[in-house]
Amino acid sequence: GYRVALQGNFFGRNHTYIIFPEYSPREHIKLDPPLNIQSNATASKCQIWWRVPWYLVEILQYELQYKEYSKSWEIALNKTPPSSLPQVEIEAAELRSGVAYAARVRCKVSENEDSYHSQWSEWSQTTVFQRAGTKNELPEKILNTRTMQFLFIPLSFSTLLYLFWNCKLSSRYVIASPASTFPHQLLSFSLSIICTMGILR
Repeated sequence: GYRVALQGNFFGRNHTYIIFPEYSPREHIKLDPPLNIQSNATASKCQIWWRVPWYLVEILQYELQYKEYSKSWEIALNKTPPSSLPQVEIEAAELRSGVAYAARVRCKVSENEDSYHSQWSEWSQTTVFQRAGTKNELPEKILNTRTMQFLFIPLSFSTLLYLFWNCKLSSRYVIASPASTFPHQLLSFSLSIICTMGILR
């Protein structure tokens, strides 16, 4: 323990003021910030971890801040890890696809610790991550399917019109009745259209 006093000349007279009669350093700790913060993002979640001295792992608590990389820390979101382990997970639902994020962490002695007390450390260095995903694949697939459908319908009607016109012209020169040729071709082509549209859907 220590005895902390303030001595000085006040109003022409020397005075000694006892600031802390019994100052215990263990009650006023300020830790160094966590080291080597890293991250790994997948399509479902982002894992962030860091390093602290091994002998402090069980008595520390942490606070994580994360934000979109281009925005200010003043509007960052905070997350408190549920345990004393130097790691935390962020669910993918909390992140926007295709957007880069920055995260940092700070630590202090846990409120449940009786032997030591501290204030928050400074913030650590940052780690940058981006949610892994297939942001453009699904819309692109939908777009391709719709494009095929929109192209297929006019082409189908054009082909149908061509067959109708061809059969009409050929009926002038061929003895066979149009009723025996055109309906059969029309039915066959209509069935192929229905099957193809079913596959596209």
